[in-house]
Amino acid sequence: VYGTQNYEYLLSLLQKKGEETGCEVETFQSNHEGAIIDRIQEAYFDGTDGIVINPGAYTHYSYAIRDALASVQMPKVEIHISDITAREEFRKVSVTAPACDRQIYGHGLEGYLEAIDSILAE
Repeated sequence: VYGTQNYEYLLSLLQKKGEETGCEVETFQSNHEGAIIDRIQEAYFDGTDGIVINPGAYTHYSYAIRDALASVQMPKVEIHISDITAREEFRKVSVTAPACDRQIYGHGLEGYLEAIDSILAE
C-alpha cells in the first residue's frame, strides 16, 4: 500500500528538492498528536512559508489537528502516499483536508515533491 521506500529515502528526496529549488525544507515526524499540533502552531511564528502534512491515521479523526491547521495562515497541502479515497470505507473521509489548500493522494513519495512545488508556486 505504501511502497517499498523507507523514511530515510523520503528525507533524502526532500533534501534534494530543497537544494534544487533553493528553499529550506524542514522535516518533522511524530506519532503524538499533541506534538504535531505544537509544531503546526510553531510554524506560524517561526517564519515557515508553508506546511506539507501527512496526518496518517489522524486524517480520519483528529479535529484537533484540523483546528491547528485552520489556525495558521499559510499554504497547507495534505499528502497521502496511497489514495485514501480508494481504500477502506473509514479511510475515505479526511477531517483535516478542509483546513488545507490542496490534497495530493496516491502519488507515492512523489506527492511530497508535488506539494512543495505547489507551495512554492503560491
